[in-house]
Amino acid sequence: MATYDVNPAAVAHARRLIDARQYVLDSDWGQVQPRAEDENAYLERHSWDDYASWHLGLTEGANDGTKARHAFVYGDLRRVHRSALIACVYRASEWRHKAVELAAHDLLQRLDQMAGID
Repeated sequence: MATYDVNPAAVAHARRLIDARQYVLDSDWGQVQPRAEDENAYLERHSWDDYASWHLGLTEGANDGTKARHAFVYGDLRRVHRSALIACVYRASEWRHKAVELAAHDLLQRLDQMAGID
């Protein structure tokens, strides 16, 4: 099983987006999450660092500049999705990636607070 480090740049990027209210509260993550074609189109216009900023996890041992290096996407490459953060918490918890789980949980709490969700 792969292991992951938390990507501090992604956490900071997500916080900035949440603070700027660039989020979606209600979405079906299975329908709106970025597909391979979406990611490829994004990479044609952006750097690998920009791409990395959308992923809470960095795969240990994977090469930089590859999709395999990035895990736990939390948005549609434009906005944070609440359903994506929930999916990140769930997946990270399920596979015992505690640091990623906690980072996603903290972001979810921040988003809920900004959105006035009790």
